Amino acid sequence: MSAAILLDPIFRIPFLTGLCLAVALSLIGALLRMRNEWLAALGLSQIAAAGGMLAALLHWPVMLCAFGAAFLTLSVRWLSQVSNSHHALLILVGWSMTLLLGSFVDHGFHQAESLLRGQLYFAHTIHLVGAGLLMGVAVAGFRWLSPLLLTARFFPDFHRANRRPVWTYRSSFAVLTVSAAVLGTVTIGAFPAFAMLFVPPWIAFVLVDGWYRSVLLTVFIGVVAYLISFTVAMLVDFPFGPVLVAVLVAASALRFFSGARHRVPRMRKLD
Repeated sequence: MSAAILLDPIFRIPFLTGLCLAVALSLIGALLRMRNEWLAALGLSQIAAAGGMLAALLHWPVMLCAFGAAFLTLSVRWLSQVSNSHHALLILVGWSMTLLLGSFVDHGFHQAESLLRGQLYFAHTIHLVGAGLLMGVAVAGFRWLSPLLLTARFFPDFHRANRRPVWTYRSSFAVLTVSAAVLGTVTIGAFPAFAMLFVPPWIAFVLVDGWYRSVLLTVFIGVVAYLISFTVAMLVDFPFGPVLVAVLVAASALRFFSGARHRVPRMRKLD
């Protein structure tokens, strides 16, 4: 396929939508990695996909049902102590419900596949607006959320000991995480969205020291991986989601350039 297709106006909105999501998901993924909650992102993405299939069954707006399912799941998580085992169960529940609900819908298999694999090429203005808002909120709120989440991660009792409310930043981060999972799922797919949340910080956190340097490298890796994936997918006429996951998996080889594995930035080296 000719390289001229990259300049075709029909793909302008999908490209900009994916670019905004690459920045937002990478940034939020860094916070999830720091809090060791990265597996929850895949669980929420799978639940959002199940909500999207429920929308197709009930003929309701996909975005509304996806958000509703994700927020309902998040409220249940808040009522009890959860671990990565619960997140893994959440993944299985979301995946099975997506495919089971698809069996009751005309062309349900293809709709379920599009939610799991992604459908960036069909992104509309509403997706671009949502992705742009998510990126703006994530970037603007990072300076406020970051020190609060870092303190809660390394000094869990600090805020309570100083009688500072914790629900404000916890609920704000929860809404941000759900929004990232839902918008990522309905736009680029559940697994590609999780890959963008998980892989860039997984690479960056072992390559550099210092929290802010790690975050900047995370976003850089996410954006570069997106640009490469979009270009390759368009030129060879491949689906975008699998190409993005493949590029991110290949990029994980960068971890071998560091001798320190599975490391969270140390407090004494945080910028």
